This record gives sequence, C-alpha cells and structure tokens, in this order.
Amino acid sequence: MDWLSASFFLTLINIIFIDLILAGDNAIVVGMAAKRLPGSIQKKAIFYGTGGAVVLRILATLVVVWLLKIPWLLAVGGVLLIYIAYKVLADDDKEEHVEAKDSLWAAVRTIIIADAAMGLDNVIAVAGASNQHTVLVIIGLMISVPIVVWGSTIFIKLLTLFPWIAYLGAGVLAYTASHMITEEPKLAPFLEDKPVLKYGFIFVVVLAVLYAGYMAKRRSRGQKKAKRESHPATR
Repeated sequence: MDWLSASFFLTLINIIFIDLILAGDNAIVVGMAAKRLPGSIQKKAIFYGTGGAVVLRILATLVVVWLLKIPWLLAVGGVLLIYIAYKVLADDDKEEHVEAKDSLWAAVRTIIIADAAMGLDNVIAVAGASNQHTVLVIIGLMISVPIVVWGSTIFIKLLTLFPWIAYLGAGVLAYTASHMITEEPKLAPFLEDKPVLKYGFIFVVVLAVLYAGYMAKRRSRGQKKAKRESHPATR
C-alpha cells in the first residue's frame, strides 16, 4: 500500500474512527484510576498510563495482525468483530467500575492493566481494519488512544448528544467484519468472480447488526422503563 495513496489515508481514518468508537469505556477507566491523585501528579499518571497502554495495545494488535494470516483466523476474527459491532449498540449504557488509586504508580498500573483487559475488542477491530499493514496499526493507535484519553469528556458527551454516532460506528465495524470474512484466503477465490454475492453478504451483515443492535437497545430501554414503573420512588 502506497503511503501517499488515498487507500492508505482512508484505511488510517477508518482505524482511528473504529478505535474512538470502541474506546469510550477505556477513557472512563483512565479518569477513575487517577481521580484521587493530587492535581500536580494526576497529569503524570494519565500520561505514563496512556503511554504504557499505547505500547501494549500496539504490540497486541501487531500479534493479532500476524495471527490473522493463519488460515481461517481472518474469518473467525470477522465473526468476533460482528459480535463486537452488535455490542457497541446493545451495551452502550453499561457502566465500568474501576478502583481509584491514590499513588502515581498504582494509578499508572491500574490504567495499563484495565486498558489491556478491556481492549480486546479494539485490538481485533483495528487489526481487521488495517489490511495487515503494521505501519497503519502503529500510526492509527498512536493518534487515537491519546485523543480518547485527553478528550474523553468531550467524546463521551458527543456520543450522548448524537446517538447516531454509535450507529455509524457499529456500521463501520460490521462492514470491516464482513469484509474480513470475504477476504479470508480460503473463501476469497470462491467470491472473486461473484461481486453480487460478496457485496450482498456485506450489506446483509451491516443491516442485520444495525437492526439487532437497535432492537436490543429498544428492549433494554423498555425493561428499564418497566422496572421504574414497578418500583416508583417513595416520597
């Protein structure tokens, strides 16, 4: 892939967007882990913790990029990413509980460990979107992870004010997932001369993910409303 080509920049933008969509909960982790620290060292904890998380995320993603070259694992990764795309919509109201730390290195350790534990979805998605281009992985993560951490409050507010961003993100993930499946070396020769079947499959996957996520969100809201009505607040 040519570094100055439109394809390179489009893929890079896709990686950054995917990581931003999936990393909202990771940003909350950073804030919670550092909130008890004095202001003088809070920024240091966030800086060191984010730096460690970026390095670890890059290494993990590069490993997954290499693993996706193994026969059928690209298709398996695509299936996992379809589920992740669905969860973006189905679990958008979930809350993360992370213990706040009152010392610099304890907070840094918490940020790195929590980001690693919660970052599997990001790793699979970014690896799939990179088209197995390691430079894109490194550049994309170095840009997106700091943006999420330092701009976490703004980004979370944007997702709250504009719910359609979550649907757009889920759609991009579903497209990336279905594209991964169609690019699986064991399946690609079969689909190579069948563009209608290939792009029809991609379209159906994206539509199915958005519809399933919408219905899950609707059910969740209905259950919360029913729960509130069955347990009215007492005066």
